[in-house]
Amino acid sequence: MKIAHPSDTSPIPSITLRHVHPTRPGAPESTLTSDTHAPCRKPGAADTPALPAQQTHSRHTGGLVGFNAASPAEAVALLLSCCHSTRWAERVAAHRPYPTVDALLAAADEAGYDLSRADLDEALAAESSALPHPDAPPAARTALRAAHAAYESSFGHAFVISLDGVRPEERLDQLLAGIRSRLGNEAEEERVVAAEELRRLARARLALRVAQGLTPRHSGP
Repeated sequence: MKIAHPSDTSPIPSITLRHVHPTRPGAPESTLTSDTHAPCRKPGAADTPALPAQQTHSRHTGGLVGFNAASPAEAVALLLSCCHSTRWAERVAAHRPYPTVDALLAAADEAGYDLSRADLDEALAAESSALPHPDAPPAARTALRAAHAAYESSFGHAFVISLDGVRPEERLDQLLAGIRSRLGNEAEEERVVAAEELRRLARARLALRVAQGLTPRHSGP
């Protein structure tokens, strides 16, 4: 889905976003593992026996088993939902079965590094610009729409960035800062940056699909 480009070239409004709540202490946003979805234990609650390793990671493994067992068309369909390059998806699907999730993600990375210009164009054409959270201030939504429009007018495709590991309350700031920073890139320089961000996005999306135990028949959003 492509966003229409405005005909004017008015500058992007300069807006500083201030969060009214303090930054949470502790480690950055957790990675996608089965452990991060465990419920918090209430104070005073009795200890419960730890699940065996095979049970703890059953959903994770189930997603990989389903992916390995899927037909070529089904596997490619799931991969295209992560990165819309046909050659990339077919290459990753062709090397099944994968013994581990890490092996699958490594193969996805390797194929991502080898995207041709045509592959990258195909993948970027299918990307859409990230939208602000509905609760974001109106001024922030306006600034982000203007920033996306300026970027697409300059480079001809949606702005792509991986925000994996960024706390939700910081993502809007990161989006705006990233667009404004990359607007100054030359076209070829930006293609290199966009290709790397797309590779990271594809890896994060694929990890999420597998961690959720989704099969190619039900690839999710």
